[in-house]
Amino acid sequence: MSSQYEIELNNTNFDSEVLKSDKPVLVDFWAAWCAPCRALAPVIEELAEETHGTAKIGKVDTDANQMLAMQYGIRSIPTVMIFHNGEVVEQFIGVQPKNVLKEKLQYYAGVPA
Repeated sequence: MSSQYEIELNNTNFDSEVLKSDKPVLVDFWAAWCAPCRALAPVIEELAEETHGTAKIGKVDTDANQMLAMQYGIRSIPTVMIFHNGEVVEQFIGVQPKNVLKEKLQYYAGVPA
């Protein structure tokens, strides 16, 4: 992870960092071998920089955290989920434009468009 604002999520910290967060959390489910995941990585890094303070950005390596991937029904990567108040409120499969992800994240953070 390149951005200092991205959180490496795993089985140990997912509950405290995502489900109990007082801010919306964008979670990128990815794997190192996945070319579309690598294409999405710079978008996720930029979002982490741009939304710092109003939202959280985390990444789950699905190879290292298979239980989390199974728990959230990840069948295709990259999958991006937005959590708000401990619940999945948005889900995107595949590479998405930054503005789409940012608009949804800002909506849940209460930031005017």
